[in-house]
Amino acid sequence: MDKILVTNNKYVYDKYKDTVEVKYDEEFTYLDILEYVRDRVHEGYKLLTHPLSGSVKPNETPYKTIMISKDKSHMDYDSLMIIEESIQTAKKFIENKPTPNWPEKVLDDFRVIDLSLIDNVMAKLI
Repeated sequence: MDKILVTNNKYVYDKYKDTVEVKYDEEFTYLDILEYVRDRVHEGYKLLTHPLSGSVKPNETPYKTIMISKDKSHMDYDSLMIIEESIQTAKKFIENKPTPNWPEKVLDDFRVIDLSLIDNVMAKLI
């Protein structure tokens, strides 16, 4: 199954752009990533990683990478349920306490964490 990484993390893009298809937009917020993936699920793509993976809360980090299938078929209702619930959870966290305006050093740490999470998945798939 072909895969697509959807990310706003330049570290993920730089590492995997020559390995798999990457939809990268550094202007995307965490919530934008979730909503982009939800729209792809409606088109028949399937989630391959959980949208809320890792222990960093949606309102703490601005970075998110999600893997989806490249093969479009029928809408996968499990993927749809998971992404919709993830969007609601992220909105709840962000509305209660918005993501801070972190200094670059902290942002770099969050990029590394996000890359590490997807590295673990990629190591099993490649």
